[in-house]
Amino acid sequence: MTEVRPLDAVDAILQQWQRERPDLDVSPMGVIGRLGRCAALLRRELDAVFSTFGLSAWQFDVLATLRRAGEPHCLAPTALYSALMITSGTMTRQLQQLEAAGWVSRVANPHDARSMLVQLTPAGLALIDRAVTAHVDNLARLVAPLAPAQYAELEAQLAALLALLEPPVA
Repeated sequence: MTEVRPLDAVDAILQQWQRERPDLDVSPMGVIGRLGRCAALLRRELDAVFSTFGLSAWQFDVLATLRRAGEPHCLAPTALYSALMITSGTMTRQLQQLEAAGWVSRVANPHDARSMLVQLTPAGLALIDRAVTAHVDNLARLVAPLAPAQYAELEAQLAALLALLEPPVA
């Protein structure tokens, strides 16, 4: 016996398309539509936690990327904007804001006198350590209703989809 799940907003959209264009197989809209809705709803939940630390999502991402880099929590701007998948112009504006907030500083690159590195300040390190702890707790809260088998299956299916969409990490 198949478990009946409650209808969601995507079901309503699919029903409308099936009524208006019965000649189309719109079932892929279900998967992609639900992924998009989940992403938007999750973004709201994540942003709520970031805001308690005075951070936006992009600020959290920059600080977290520097934190993950390990001691001395320092990266070249090109490595930073490549990891974040943003343009160099966007990165420049973001770094100026983070520097003004006292969370990062620019330091001389000991391997290349022509370039600067971006480094977490002690205040930035303390902030991101508190924020990432709350972020991980929030993520655990969001997935806690899933049974372990559901969680494992979702993880595997999302990894498979991502493998189709993105080249493997070297």
